Amino acid sequence: MASLNPVVADRRVGAARRLVVKVGSALLVENGAGAGRLRREWLASLADDIAALTRGGTEVIVVSSGAIALGRGVLKLPRGALKLEQAQAAASVGQIALARAWSEALAQRGLVAAQVLLTLGDTEERRRYLNARSTLATLLRLGAVPVINENDAVATSEIRYGDNDRLAARVATMASADLLVLLSDIDGLYTAPPAHDPAARHIPVVERITPEIEAMAGAAASEFSRGGMKTKIDAARIAVSAGTAMVIASGKTLAPLSAIDRGARFTWFDAHATPTQARKTWIAGSLDTHGTLTVDAGAVAALAAGRSLLPAGVVAVDGSFSRGDAVRVMSETGREIGRGLVAYDADQAASIMRHSSHEIAELLGFAGRAEMIHRDDLALDDVALAALGTAAALEI
Repeated sequence: MASLNPVVADRRVGAARRLVVKVGSALLVENGAGAGRLRREWLASLADDIAALTRGGTEVIVVSSGAIALGRGVLKLPRGALKLEQAQAAASVGQIALARAWSEALAQRGLVAAQVLLTLGDTEERRRYLNARSTLATLLRLGAVPVINENDAVATSEIRYGDNDRLAARVATMASADLLVLLSDIDGLYTAPPAHDPAARHIPVVERITPEIEAMAGAAASEFSRGGMKTKIDAARIAVSAGTAMVIASGKTLAPLSAIDRGARFTWFDAHATPTQARKTWIAGSLDTHGTLTVDAGAVAALAAGRSLLPAGVVAVDGSFSRGDAVRVMSETGREIGRGLVAYDADQAASIMRHSSHEIAELLGFAGRAEMIHRDDLALDDVALAALGTAAALEI
């Protein structure tokens, strides 16, 4: 049985190893009389929270709405629904303002902000998904805070997410985060929309997303919001299935992340696996394979010890596959020992097999990944590995 996501044990934001926090436009940008202006005091308080979390060892990724809301204020566009081309124009202007706001707020606290713009295809097409995943991992390793938004300047109504709740869930799964926090204009899930039903009850913990839970979703509440409780439940389903716990909490207060750990009301969605376990389950059972890598006994032993598959351990490449495709990993005796997402196209893999990683740049003309399959992208068959280990011991 898969072990519980560790952050679920005490249900604290500060317990997260890697956190994704989603910020909605209605929280970041003034509505009403001050429409289109940045809420600087609120952003500063959230930046304080992020800085405190990073000092405590938590890696933080931000998914921030607000580009269109900021841009429409600068361009003095009319209130109400915008045409697609108006929204894209507003996003083009607003993305600059949004990136500057985040950069300045984090820099004042000694943190480096990195802007990342994503479209639906970046999380659905596997090669682009791996590129984005690698970029996020590198930014976090270098100590930066990625600030992500849907690329509204080029996304169309046919290909866009339509809300940043689901985008945040996709980012959380891409980054193998163990917690996703959706800061909202409501402090969690209720049995019915509380604005319309005074008897609605708040639900503090959702252990499983059932049809009854899904039926509790309401609609969007503000002019700037494209989402609603339904999209948050959709986001929760995406997140928890990938081993990421999720929180819906109010962002109306200052310092909203630390407020959660101080006892503010929220709804917590449990994840019943770790991100790594969920990812490996997906690789092992949900993907069609496109080829085979045969590995030597030394590579089998290295994989059994929890290491990545290096080119030097690969002795044969079969099939037609591209970077990011799932392939089978076979022993020289013909036994499948696992499946993984390969880091090279088939012809490239054939060129670097049996070679050490430091030769890759010379062989391919570019400095690729050191691993043929990284251990995080590899799901191993422990029974097959144990059998091969027993057979090897008997031969000695």
